[in-house]
Amino acid sequence: MKLAMLFTHKPEGYECPFCRIISGSGATQETRERDIIYKNDYVTAFMAGKWWPNNKGHALVVPNLHFENIYDLPVEYAAEIHRAAQQVAFAMKSTYGCDGISTRQHNEPAGNQDVWHYHLHVYPRYENDQLYLTKGYRSDPEERSFYAEKLRSWIRQNF
Repeated sequence: MKLAMLFTHKPEGYECPFCRIISGSGATQETRERDIIYKNDYVTAFMAGKWWPNNKGHALVVPNLHFENIYDLPVEYAAEIHRAAQQVAFAMKSTYGCDGISTRQHNEPAGNQDVWHYHLHVYPRYENDQLYLTKGYRSDPEERSFYAEKLRSWIRQNF
């Protein structure tokens, strides 16, 4: 038995929304194909469906294969996730003019994980943005598309 199996929390019959996005087998309510900003053999980066009032344009980087959490994630995928997150961070700094970048990753229910597919959040940060004091909301698909095109274009030109 793999040790990672001890730390699985996805419910039986779980249909992973991130796997649907990656495979192109159907958009979710929150994310569409045009929200994808970067993809290679290992990872996909896309605009998050949930944003915060002062941190619009936050993105997620996920492995293309289904790994539930950090305990399950092979190191070669972890390296690719962070390489892609760095590209997204450079793109945000260059196109959004943000003051900084934060990354966050959650594992298990007590760690605030609510999608059972490993994912790394990349947030644009601004002085006094109060990211951790505000509540997220469902982002508008047209607004996501605008931000996605900015990041996609910058990444294409620079990497």
